Amino acid sequence: MKIGVFVDVQNIYYTTREAFGRTFDYRKFWQHVSDMGQIEVAKAYAISRNVDDQKKFQSALRHIGFDVILKPMFRRQDGTTKGDWDVGITIDVLEAAAELDRVILLSGDGDFAILLQHIMKKHGIKTQVFGVPKLTSDSLINACTDFTAIDGIWLQNPK
Repeated sequence: MKIGVFVDVQNIYYTTREAFGRTFDYRKFWQHVSDMGQIEVAKAYAISRNVDDQKKFQSALRHIGFDVILKPMFRRQDGTTKGDWDVGITIDVLEAAAELDRVILLSGDGDFAILLQHIMKKHGIKTQVFGVPKLTSDSLINACTDFTAIDGIWLQNPK
């Protein structure tokens, strides 16, 4: 089975922190997905803030096997900031889907529901979402073939 993995890093970080006060265990996740089939593409989308903790985390993701895609935080004229990868993730999933048997998305963002529905219909592939149940959109859960709840087994042990 050819698998593509697409990670909305900010979404996973904030939802696991809010729900559990812990971080997602990407190594455990990678091992699980590797056992399912061949990982053809693995992209982790993050916002670059150029701080040491983030650099270490991004380096760890690269060491695991992820292609880490960064973009800077956007600062609006009113001083508020915005940084998300919805469009970038969508484009990459659309480009890769024809060559894959399964797309795995780590996010709770309901905006991705229509993307998953589209690639399942167009390419007949399976889709799987990993998300924190109470912080994952019902529309996203209902749109995927399989939903995997991020709970204690998917989290790093507290330090």
